[in-house]
Amino acid sequence: MKANILLFPLLLLTMISCGPSRTKEINRINAAETRIFSPKATSIDKEAADSLLVLYSAFIKDFPADSMTKKYIFKAGSLNMNSGNGKAAIEMFDLYRSSYPNDPRSAICLFFTAYIYENMMKNLDKAQELYILFIEKYPHNDFADDAQNALNNLGKTPEQMVKEFEQRKQADSARAADSLRKSGRKRK
Repeated sequence: MKANILLFPLLLLTMISCGPSRTKEINRINAAETRIFSPKATSIDKEAADSLLVLYSAFIKDFPADSMTKKYIFKAGSLNMNSGNGKAAIEMFDLYRSSYPNDPRSAICLFFTAYIYENMMKNLDKAQELYILFIEKYPHNDFADDAQNALNNLGKTPEQMVKEFEQRKQADSARAADSLRKSGRKRK
């Protein structure tokens, strides 16, 4: 019995020392982030981004209940999106939304997912579905107007959007001129 009591702390210490060190992982992530997001960086280095994504994934896997995990899931989604890896970004944003549904960033994750479907994956039906869901779930969010604008312009070319803008501008000018004429008649 005494041998078991002495053996347990030794076994526990061995298990802890063999496992990943939270502090060490965070330090590695911080160093990688500093390299990628330094003020001197003009673009994201693909190799460095991939290395950072591996570090994020390892931390998420090794420390799923850690307070930093939420932050790293969001950052991994954002980095994947900005690196052009839409599928991996959606996976991270979906993981975030399912793990932290009441967190304010869940709304942003949903918006970004819709954006990725629209702009990176060219799946306009899925983008439309998600923009509508976003507006329904988060009507007062700062991105609600952006989601509505995205819906209004879904599938349109830049040329079509410019033409519509110019038409609205002309219609607004005509209404303003008409309003001025009417107000001038009332004064006489």
